[in-house]
Amino acid sequence: MTPLAAPFPHGRPRRLRRTTWIRDMVAENRLSVSDLIWPIFVRSGENVDEPVASLPGVSRLSIDRAVEAAKLAADLGIPCIALFPYTDENDKNPEATEAWNPENLVNRATRAIKAAVPGVGVLLDVALDPYSSDGHDGIVRDGVIVNDETLMALEKMALVQAEAGCDILGPSDMMDGRIGVIRAALETHDFPDTIIMSYAAKYASCFYGPFRDAVGATGALKGDKKTYQMDAANGAEALREIAIDLAEGADMVMVKPGLPYLDVCARAKLEFDVPVFAYQVSGEYAMLEAAAANGWLDREKAVLESLLGFKRAGCDGILSYHAPLAAQLIEGFPA
Repeated sequence: MTPLAAPFPHGRPRRLRRTTWIRDMVAENRLSVSDLIWPIFVRSGENVDEPVASLPGVSRLSIDRAVEAAKLAADLGIPCIALFPYTDENDKNPEATEAWNPENLVNRATRAIKAAVPGVGVLLDVALDPYSSDGHDGIVRDGVIVNDETLMALEKMALVQAEAGCDILGPSDMMDGRIGVIRAALETHDFPDTIIMSYAAKYASCFYGPFRDAVGATGALKGDKKTYQMDAANGAEALREIAIDLAEGADMVMVKPGLPYLDVCARAKLEFDVPVFAYQVSGEYAMLEAAAANGWLDREKAVLESLLGFKRAGCDGILSYHAPLAAQLIEGFPA
């Protein structure tokens, strides 16, 4: 329903835009540091800070440096970090067995971070692509990504991540039934408090390219992911996917990518009224950085405006590589 408004000149909407204080007072949405999750890439070695060429300002960090990043997150008030591994090629195979190795990169990093900075949450991705020699989120048999066999692998992966101390599991694989399998396993193995943030509406998008560079999956990927990730043309299907995941035990849901799918974020929040998150993915970050580097956008203003757009669409939080910069800008720290 359109709100009633007096006709001009009695109604002058600009009255509420005249000064900073009145704009702030009537603002419908606000961006907070507590809305942010910072994705971090982890690799082997010590004292390693390896820039990712397609993600300016983002690096692959050794575990000791990831601990330092977690300390920075705590200092900035960022409540949670998400860890993604750059897996050595020698540790990849068609079965993706490194995914449920208790001593793999993200599990060791999780233990180190929780020991050093226990107040910062850790989110771990549940999908096989960083560990698969085929580059897919599931196990491949004769060119087909097999659903039910993948579920058994994801169950094992989720359990070692919970045991390592992660706070939030983020199943991003888009296999049918995976939330129910993971939730049942967590309950059976005495991890009832582990949160599941389901990548419930994850689209087969071109915006993931720099991320695949960062985790070393670009060259490994054979074909595409359209048989399990969602079609960009579909919105109602996303609501069905979200409903399924909530029924199976997801605590929170995510829409990925973010900005091209703000309509899905808004529909999800209105339909289900559960915590909804969006991932401002690598391609979105890279576009903003490239435009800013060329002087076409004001970097700081573009970052804050893009993040505020997620809040306006109904998101409760955002995963963003710009999280440290945004936190500094929101809190008034020197950027």
